[in-house]
Amino acid sequence: MARNIQSLERAAAMLRLLAGGERRLGLSDIASSLGLAKGTAHGILRTLQQEGFVEQDDASGRYQLGAELLRLGTTYLDVHELRARALVWTDDLARSSGESVYLGVLHQQGVLIVHHVFRPDDSRQVLEIGAMQPLHSTALGKVLSAYDPVAHSEAIDADRKAFTDRTVCDLDGFEHILDMTRARGYAADVEETWEGVASVAAPIHDRRRMPVGSVGITGAVERLCRDGELRPELIAAVRDCARAVSRDLGAGRF
Repeated sequence: MARNIQSLERAAAMLRLLAGGERRLGLSDIASSLGLAKGTAHGILRTLQQEGFVEQDDASGRYQLGAELLRLGTTYLDVHELRARALVWTDDLARSSGESVYLGVLHQQGVLIVHHVFRPDDSRQVLEIGAMQPLHSTALGKVLSAYDPVAHSEAIDADRKAFTDRTVCDLDGFEHILDMTRARGYAADVEETWEGVASVAAPIHDRRRMPVGSVGITGAVERLCRDGELRPELIAAVRDCARAVSRDLGAGRF
């Protein structure tokens, strides 16, 4: 029987470690977790970084999964499968929240709406499947930008247009919002894209714990907000929906 190549085993273990964490990891953390000398760990990280599988944060020096790995990792997941897994849960979310539900994925420097559940009332509504939303101002887009390095890079490179006087366009402000999104597990958009409209969204992960989409609700500010803040029960409902879809995709418990 052919022997396994040790360097590849170590690289695979390193990628699994980075994929399983909710934060960036430093060289010492990675080396100690895998029982490697720092020099050995650094050499593997440097190779993975050159291939685009790992990225290093300039400010902290910590490591995270890179854009190239995410591109490879998400190719197996067909958008139709994502939508199929989300059907029941998004219907439930629309019923419990009383609002429209959207499922979005990264596409051409924006958010492509791949599923839309109408608000469960008698109002006239337009199906928005196939519509595009911006990454920097919408809740769906902020979630993708916060969790997906590819989306993050595209949001940073794009022209972040001001849609309302609440839209955050400057880079530092935008990065702060993404940090908050990762810390809270959801993103908000209160009149940042459309006047009088608010939304909240959360990330969907696949069996490899990689971000494959975002799900959220959108509606009038007066319905989604209370005293200027998003209603906690709606935030909880959206996060529960995202976790349920993620579990159906094999992500396990978050």
